[in-house]
Parts: sequence; structure tokens; C-alpha cells
Amino acid sequence: MLLCDKLNVMREYGGSKPVPDYVVKNLNPRFELRPYQREAFENFITHFESDRCPRPTQVMFQMATGSGKTLIMAGLILYLYKRGYRNFLFFVNLTNIVEKTRDNFLNRESSKYLFADEIILDGERVRVNVTENFQHADTDAINICFTTTQGLHMRLWDPKENSLTLDDFNDCKTVLISDEAHHLNAQTKSERENRRTWEETVNHIFKRNAGNVLLEFTATCNINDSSIREKYESLIVYNYPLVKFYEDRYSKEIYTFRADARDRWLLALILSQYRLKIFQDHRLNIKPIILFKAAKIDDCKASMKKFIDDVKNLRGENLRELSERNGDEIIRRVFDYFAGSGISFEALAAELRDDFSAEHCIGIHSDSDAEANQILLNSLEDADNPYRVIFEVKKLDEGWDVLNLFDIVRLYETRQSRNATISEAQLIGRGARYCPFKIDDEQPKYQRKFDDDLTNDLRICETLYYHCQNDRQYVTELHDALREIGLDTKKAVRHEYKLKENFKRDNLYMNGRIFLNRREEINRDFLEIIPDKLYKFRRFSGKGGHDKILDDINDTEKSEDFHTTRVTLGQIAAKNYAAVNKALMKFPVYKFATLKKRFKNLQSTRQFITDEKFLGNIQIAITCNESEPDIDTLYAAAFDTLRQIADELNKTFSAYRGTTEFFARNVNEIFRDKTVNYSEKKAGSIGVSQNDQTVDEERRIDLSAADWFAYDDNFGTSEEKAFVAYFRDCVEELKKIYDKVYLVRNEREFAIYSFDDGARFEPDYVLFLLKESDGEIEQFQIFVEPKGEHLSAADAWKEKFLLQLKQKAIPVKIFADDVVCKIWGLPFYNRSDEKNFDSEFRTLIDRMTP
Repeated sequence: MLLCDKLNVMREYGGSKPVPDYVVKNLNPRFELRPYQREAFENFITHFESDRCPRPTQVMFQMATGSGKTLIMAGLILYLYKRGYRNFLFFVNLTNIVEKTRDNFLNRESSKYLFADEIILDGERVRVNVTENFQHADTDAINICFTTTQGLHMRLWDPKENSLTLDDFNDCKTVLISDEAHHLNAQTKSERENRRTWEETVNHIFKRNAGNVLLEFTATCNINDSSIREKYESLIVYNYPLVKFYEDRYSKEIYTFRADARDRWLLALILSQYRLKIFQDHRLNIKPIILFKAAKIDDCKASMKKFIDDVKNLRGENLRELSERNGDEIIRRVFDYFAGSGISFEALAAELRDDFSAEHCIGIHSDSDAEANQILLNSLEDADNPYRVIFEVKKLDEGWDVLNLFDIVRLYETRQSRNATISEAQLIGRGARYCPFKIDDEQPKYQRKFDDDLTNDLRICETLYYHCQNDRQYVTELHDALREIGLDTKKAVRHEYKLKENFKRDNLYMNGRIFLNRREEINRDFLEIIPDKLYKFRRFSGKGGHDKILDDINDTEKSEDFHTTRVTLGQIAAKNYAAVNKALMKFPVYKFATLKKRFKNLQSTRQFITDEKFLGNIQIAITCNESEPDIDTLYAAAFDTLRQIADELNKTFSAYRGTTEFFARNVNEIFRDKTVNYSEKKAGSIGVSQNDQTVDEERRIDLSAADWFAYDDNFGTSEEKAFVAYFRDCVEELKKIYDKVYLVRNEREFAIYSFDDGARFEPDYVLFLLKESDGEIEQFQIFVEPKGEHLSAADAWKEKFLLQLKQKAIPVKIFADDVVCKIWGLPFYNRSDEKNFDSEFRTLIDRMTP
């Protein structure tokens, strides 16, 4: 069993250590921690703080390309700094990766800078210091030495003046950070005696001090190799493979695009320009990049020259001919878009000539090219970066961090060796990093959003195309290679949800309304956020003594007297305002601009400190050996109290709630035909029809013939299928009461928001029940969520919210003669325990019965 598997078991049983707040606060807020990154931190912290953790400590993080390993490194640096570490040695096999990482750790102006603007730990600013050795390291700073593995090896065994030596590591504990660590295992793969290998060099440093820590990071640790598995089984602290990364929607979707060589480059340009337009339509400043990949340097240079010439001579007629001979569905959609936007073939050709001209192309033909241009290559997402096209030959296969790459064009026709095909698959995996964007505040920024809506225009903006030769055998081999590295796109299954014509013709669809609430920010008073408690501060004198065990204590020896004084922060400020203000300024959360966003009526920092509505009435019990605390003690007490309050503010700074008012939306604007992508299908469950032979017979239904189900089929989970079968048996009884009965599946079409904290919730189903009485139409709108037993505890808040609807939800009418609507929710439906749901549902029916 891998180490990470044991740690995951501990998490399930509540034994996992949380990520400290100071780690999250001191990372760049642009990079919100993803759930799996939190798990990676938790696993390391749990292991490192365990009595079983070996010293020195070595661990490996095996995480997919693009999953944010460098952010994990930055967070671990903060954590280990707090644990007393000051010296960090970063090494990797390629110089361009070293330079890129140096930029990410040091350059505050970089869009990929990893830390917060100011690193504040225990109220003090901490500097990141670059050093060539640790002999004169700053004991208050994060000292990082960046080097290549080869450079480290040479520097230690052939030392130069002011360079690293093994003696640097004798008396100070060091954190060694190895990126692309699979290159480190030369000795593991083939034992070599009496020879200094890279791995041996790292081991010499690592074992120099019992307090040392070796953090290894890789996306490709081949644990199928018995010798490597034997070494790393007890060291892999976190495992997040590419297949999981893809299934969790953190990567782009991937398609191969087969085309003849004469068309391949131009198809890539057209798709890239189409993406640019779609991004612009949604006010997103994202520039799509194309990578042209050659097999040989001379071919790459020749292809780049020809590309520049071809673009310069491109005319509208070339595009017209391409549109006529290429009948691919996506290409038809692209040309239809341009035509619909009033962009003629000639106008499009002019755009392509400008956007893909020579000054927007760069060639990376050698290691020196990669090193010289690594900052430009690391900032391709930036608005002022001029490049749209890159030509390269195996120089960007590792360490290249680009998110806005959407097209890779294979310039050669020949089928290569199996290893070469695997290398192509790995390049595709690197290009599959998701380009983050969102078009509303509630969407996840770093995940695919349109797997459930494949016809959405923005779907192409989360898709990578690999343009290759029109050779099915080659494509088959490439897909096999993709599966081998964890991208099994063949598992994906596509289904179309179609609304039935009788539902579309019904008045409910044409003119009816669904009522949904909204999320709103709460402007809470300061005292609602800060716990109503007495803050305690104790200051020790530093005096002490020694006593012999088992000897009686000398009662005549005078003990130190301590006094406790109660004061408020306002009273301390009245004595010495500067002391409280100085303590306040140690914490970024108290910056006035930040506070003003939270407390709309706040006028000044002085008001925040002195006013009883804010800090003025916060009480502190100060225990010290002074009858009246001096100014140093008052400052220390204010600092400690403000630190505790800052922690509370950071936890609760954004407060939301769902409105009790539910506002009308047109049904025909919410529900529509929709094409959905499932990452895989499971027999009798997700991704298969409710009428599939793998579905249990009692739950198998031909929904195309069910007039009460709005869509023509259901491809949801087995729990959903069980609920639909349960509901089928209630339909006739409901029809005796109601004129119309419609159950509609919510394919991420709408959301409602928790009354307690504004959390977003997309119920799986909404049930519409309508009847007319005395000329008045009454509508029941009932939300239902089938939920597997294993998920019920984690989603208990959703069930609580559903059950609150009956009492709290208020439909807001638009017109006086609107339908009378009642909004209800039911407890979770679970097939293994239908009793609770059935009891509530029967109560609902009984209540509606005349």
C-alpha cells in the first residue's frame, strides 16, 4: 500500500491535519487552492507531524502535469518556514525550468507569482532571499538556492569560491525541492557502484542533517517498475494522476483533428481565430496560442519560413475553397459564425495575415533558444505578449507552463516509434492544462464548465485540438498512448437530452414560470463576526530557577506576584493610539481598503480602532507581574488579540445568504435541448439510458412514452433512476388531483441558494403540479434530490435547505393575475431507505387532496 493510501484512510476517519490559515493567506490569492491541493498539503502535514515520520524526511508528490505542483512547493515553503526551516534548495534537470521557477517565486510583476504581495508570518514581514550558498543566509528570510541537478552535482564535487559545498549542510537543516524528480533515479534504475551519480549527490546532502527534508515532485513516477516501486511505496505522500485530473474537469477536453498536410496549418489558424472571437464576445481577454511541432530542427526552420510566407499571401479565396472542401461539423460551425458576424472570407484573411504575421511567431529550435526566451514562453497568457504561434522540436516537452495553448499541429507525416508516440501523448497532456475563465461569479474558474452543454459556443474554449495526418492507424496508436498516460477519452460518452414536443407545446413551457432565488452579500456588523469572548494575554517575566526532584520546595522563597488587569482595545488606544495602530498594521486584513469592502459605513482606521461598534469594546484580560501594564505589555496584548481577531476575519470575511424571495423566470428560457458529455458510463447507472438492458427491470422505463417526464430519456445515476421509477408509480394518483404533472431533470440549468450561507445548489429534479380552480391556476413547484447513502452526510446542508423551503420560500409575483405558486422541497430520496421520503411525499399528496 502506498503511503498516500494510508493517509487517505486517516482522512476518512477524521485523522488528517488541516492546512494552516497562514499558508493560504500568504499564497497569491489569484490561485485559489483546489480541493486536491488541500489534500496534498494535509497529507504532508499529517505525515510530517506524525511520530512515525522518519528523520530526515523524504516524500514524493506524484501529480499530473498542470495540477499546480509549484503552488504546492510555495505552500510547503511557508509551512516549513513556520516550523523553523530557513534554507531551501530547488533543483531540476533543465535550466529553463530553473529560470521559470525563479521567476514564479521572485517576480511580483509576473502573472504566475506564487506568494502574496507581502508574506506575513507571526505579524512580521518575511523576505524571499535568493542565495548562491547558505554560509551567510539571512536567519529571518526564506533563503532559496536555485540550480540544475547537473549544476548542483558539479558545484559540490568541484567547488568554486562562494559556491555551495557539502559543509554548507552540516549545521543547518535544509529543505531540498526536486522538480521533475523522475530524472533523479539514475541509480535506482541501474545500480552503479563507485560512481558519483546525481542521485548520490542529493543523498549526500539529504543525509547530512537529521532535520533535512527532501520533497520530490513528478508527474511520471513509473511505479510499475519493481525497483522504483520498492523505493517509493513508502514515500509517495500524494498521488493525483492525469486520469483523475481529467475526470475532475481540471484539464481541457482533447480531440484529434485529422487533415491533409496542405490544410492542417490553415484549419488551426481558423479555429484559433474563432476561439479569440468567442472569448471577445464574452469580454474575456484571452489570446489562443498554436504550437507547430516538427521532428527535426532543419524541418522546423523550413516550416516556419513557409508558414510566414503562406500567411503573408493568404487570400479570401483560399478560405472559401477550404470551407467548400472540408465538411467537418466544427469547421462548418466556425464559418457559419464568421458569416453570421458579417466577416467575409476576404476580411477574415486580412485578420489572419495581421494576427499570425512574422512578428507574432517564435521559433524554439535549440536549448539556447528555450533558455533565451523562457520568460516570454512563461508569459504567453499576458496581454502584452505578442506571440500567437510557436515552432519547436522537443524543447518544450518538460517544464513548459502555458495555459492558452489550444491547437498543436504535427508537421510531419511519418509514424514514429512507440516511445515517440508516447512523447507526443505527453506533449498533448501538457497542452491540456485548462485555461481558466468564467463568465459569471458562480462558475468554477479552473474547471471545465460545459461538459453538460456541449453545444455552448464556449465549449471550444476548453478544448485542445491535436492536428495530425489523416491516418486512422496512427490516430489509433496515439489514442492508445493517451490512454497509457491516463487520458482515456474513449471512455467518454455523449448523450442528447431532448424536450418532448408535447411538453414544448404545453402552456407551462410556452408561458409558464419557474421561481428561483438569488444569492446576496450580507453586510454584517463587526461584532457578529468576532466571537463575543474575553481575550486573554499572559506576559511572563522570563525569571526562573531550578529545583531538585523529590526535594521539598522552600516555602520561604518568595514567588513572583502576577496581576490581572482588564482593559479594552479602545482604552489602550486612548493611552497610546500609536501602539494599537502599529499592531494593527502588522496584519494585511486590517488595511483600510480591505476593511472598507467589508464594512460599508466605516470612515477611518481610527474609527475602526476606537469605535465600540468595531474594536473599541473588545476586552482583554492582561496577566503580568506589573500592577499597571506598561506600554510594551499593552502593545504585546493588543498585537496578540488582533492576531486572533485577524484569524476570525479571514475565515468569515465574505458572508452570503440566499434570498427568501423567489423570482420568476420563464420556463422556456431555462430548459432546452442539451448535449451532455459523461466522462464514462456505468452499467445501470450514469451515462446509460433509463431503458438500457443493464438497468434493473423494476426501474427500466421507456421515458420517451411517458407524458409526465419532460425529456425523452434519463442518463443519470442509479439513484436518480430509482427515484424516477418511484415517481412513475405515483403519477396516476397525482393526475387525479392535478391537471398537469411534469417531472423535469435539471441538467445544470438552474441553481438555488441556501438561506444560511448562500451556497449554490442545483437540485436534480423539479416537479411541476398545476390545477385550475374557480378560474385561478395553482402551481406547486417541488425540488427533489436523489442522493446515494455515501453522500448524504456531506450534503446534509442541502437536505436542510430543501426542508426549509416550505416555510421560507416566497414566490414574487410579476402581475396580480399570475398563478398562485407554492415552493416546496422534499428530503433526499435514497432507494435503500425510501420510508422518510415516502412519508413526506405522502404528506404532500394528502395536503393537496381536495
